[in-house]
Amino acid sequence: MHPATRVVHAGVRRDPRTGSVAVPIYQTATYEHPGPGQTTGWDYSRLHNPTREAFEEAVNGLEDGFAALAFASGMAAVTAVLHLFRPGDHLVVTEDLYGHTWRVLDELFRHLGIGYSLADTTDAAAVAEALTPATRAVLVESPTNPLMRVADLDGLAALCRRQRLWLLVDSTLFTPLFQRPLTRGADVVIHSASKYLAGHNDLVAGVAVAGTPALADELASLRTITGGILGPHDAWLAVRGLKTLALRMAQAQQNALTLAHWLEAHPAVAAVYYPGLPSSPFFRRCRQQAEGFGAMLSFRLRDTGRAGDVLRRLQLILFAESFGGVESLITHPASTTHREMPAALRERLGIDAGLLRLSVGIEAADDLAADLEQALQGPSALSLAEARARAEAILAGRARQEA
Repeated sequence: MHPATRVVHAGVRRDPRTGSVAVPIYQTATYEHPGPGQTTGWDYSRLHNPTREAFEEAVNGLEDGFAALAFASGMAAVTAVLHLFRPGDHLVVTEDLYGHTWRVLDELFRHLGIGYSLADTTDAAAVAEALTPATRAVLVESPTNPLMRVADLDGLAALCRRQRLWLLVDSTLFTPLFQRPLTRGADVVIHSASKYLAGHNDLVAGVAVAGTPALADELASLRTITGGILGPHDAWLAVRGLKTLALRMAQAQQNALTLAHWLEAHPAVAAVYYPGLPSSPFFRRCRQQAEGFGAMLSFRLRDTGRAGDVLRRLQLILFAESFGGVESLITHPASTTHREMPAALRERLGIDAGLLRLSVGIEAADDLAADLEQALQGPSALSLAEARARAEAILAGRARQEA
């Protein structure tokens, strides 16, 4: 079944009494028991809830996993996965990962006796060099936020198999439409469902998809103990948002690829980070191991002191944290999402004062380019029509490759 069809129908449970087409909101904390020692299978919503399970079944079906567990946020999902480890364990982690994932590792789990090393996960050999006798897993963000670096999933999966390590992948930026890490050898996939899966900037949610029964059971137990569950109403919003995922990602990706070409030719822009550009070092890898390029990009200004001015001048594109909604959002990672990182580490990774991250929405690309043009105070050397034509040619080549 085509993914665009699966996102519409996955997880849908027809109500046998009413025949409701939409998944109902089971806004309840508890459930009636038939009698002592008897249960309907539903006891308490921290354990199970039909609306939440509809969302979990939908995501699990898209990821080809064993089971999905929905959480109150993406960070709750990450934290639950990290609770799989014990004092003395060690992880190798993507060096330019999301700032708050780095923060929970450094400020919480390091003090619980769980060590970590940062490594370039685009290179399996670099990860192999970072392994220690205590290493139990490799935690990968791919693509990375905000530099859009794409991990060598096949190489990492082979390495983890040889070393008997878990491969944990945060796949938020690509969604299961463009990347299914479990099918390439990962053990757990994590999403901030607040982003593309739900897609409307109206809820906070996370999900972890386990590839084996043992991992699913352990994550379910951790969620029950810690209580970081997704509530029924937010689960219902996530189910509803998921149905339009294919349409949203197609439009947003086309816009992102068009704007990436346009920005790459702009005299005020020093560099564009987007794996769909042929100039990207990850373009070929993306074509090999993914089914799309995503809808987020970052760009560096030639005049790094102008970032604040550009953000203030934008009128349509909103200066806000988060990404993955229908609205285009822009942010300044060095002072927002990655501000807790040590300055020296940010600078080494390239997350500097001139870097801006753009989450491209589903608006008309013409309007987005016009807003960027007035904020950057000048046109690109490439017309939007030519940028769009280049984007369409790349996407057409992608479609022929998949056919």
